[in-house]
Amino acid sequence: MSPVPPECPQVVRTAPSRLAWLDALRGIGALAVVGEHLSTWAMPWLRPTSFNLGIYGVLVFFLVSGYIIPTSLERHGDVRAFWIGRIFRLYPLYLTMIGLVLALSWWIPVRQEVPRDGSAVAAHATMLMDAVGSAGVLNTMWTLSYEMIFYLLAAALFVVGVRDRRGLLPVGFAVVCAVVAFVLSGPAWSGGWLSWVSFGAFAAGLTCVIAGYGRTAAACLLGLMALVLVVMSSRVPWFAAGILAVMFAGTAIRRWERGEGPLWPVAVAAALVASTPLWAINAGWWWVRPDVWTLTILLAGATFAGAMAWRARRVPAFLVWLGAISYSLYLVHLPILLVVMRLAGEMRWSPLLLQIGVSAAFLGVLVPASWLSHRFLERPLQRAGRRLALRHPGGPAEVARA
Repeated sequence: MSPVPPECPQVVRTAPSRLAWLDALRGIGALAVVGEHLSTWAMPWLRPTSFNLGIYGVLVFFLVSGYIIPTSLERHGDVRAFWIGRIFRLYPLYLTMIGLVLALSWWIPVRQEVPRDGSAVAAHATMLMDAVGSAGVLNTMWTLSYEMIFYLLAAALFVVGVRDRRGLLPVGFAVVCAVVAFVLSGPAWSGGWLSWVSFGAFAAGLTCVIAGYGRTAAACLLGLMALVLVVMSSRVPWFAAGILAVMFAGTAIRRWERGEGPLWPVAVAAALVASTPLWAINAGWWWVRPDVWTLTILLAGATFAGAMAWRARRVPAFLVWLGAISYSLYLVHLPILLVVMRLAGEMRWSPLLLQIGVSAAFLGVLVPASWLSHRFLERPLQRAGRRLALRHPGGPAEVARA
């Protein structure tokens, strides 16, 4: 950095963070999901019906993950450190929220969709609930299944050197989405055995990847398992494949930005995923009606594109801060909302001022709680994960030898 002449200190400017726009997108995505759940319960007059606010937020999250995860993995070149970082990033808060839900189960019963046997434990241990036809103790946890599936696939592609600079992956998953929607009305495989088999493979595979025993083979087998689960046992297979098309579209956008690939595969994948509900056998929800689904996808894509166009400028600090605590916002908001719902009762037909007041009180609890969760749970464990990853690192050379 060039020294600033002492006679003109007023010219000093803090450059926008390279990743601030991604944090802002995470903040927008988290707010959208919170807004969907809050408005559904307390302020239905505020809830949009021309698109699904919650799915919009989730798609923004998925685009961000697709944009950053594969290239970050390639840049650091260490699949062991990647998995240690992911485990320490995701599991501490996730397990804490599971414990909180179970602790409150005497008052707020666990969702009926969650199996009442050991298979639920196995499914939650891998975060693959939705991919094995199970359900999370919080209904927001379904998205973590596809984050995990994406990590498994990204790590497998990395260790075998596949970079997909032609954008075939988003198009390929979009084609799978379109075909599966026409063929399958639900998962071809079902049963608690899926949770146990995937748990065994997941635990053994990650142990090998982190310990360095047959790392490449283990990562590839985990990626293959993820691919099979998406098609054969996801609760809605076409939707699962469509999610992966969206995530790999984020990767293709990153490749295009760096001059390493074309942008047209993103448009093709988006068109296929958006049109799939037209012929999907299992598409009975209001938010996958063709007009609603298409608008939701377009808005998510436009939000990502707008933030990307703005990335060289200063991003609102509040959105960046929300992005920093977005994982806590995402997982913490629903337990708090469930408690508030139990205390306040039905709000949809309450007076307007009462709806606004209760909603403001909920947000007044949620935001500080999410900050505390991020500050005293997420960040310390993330630092611990980074320290652990620095011990006996397995860099590019070790990955190549595995």
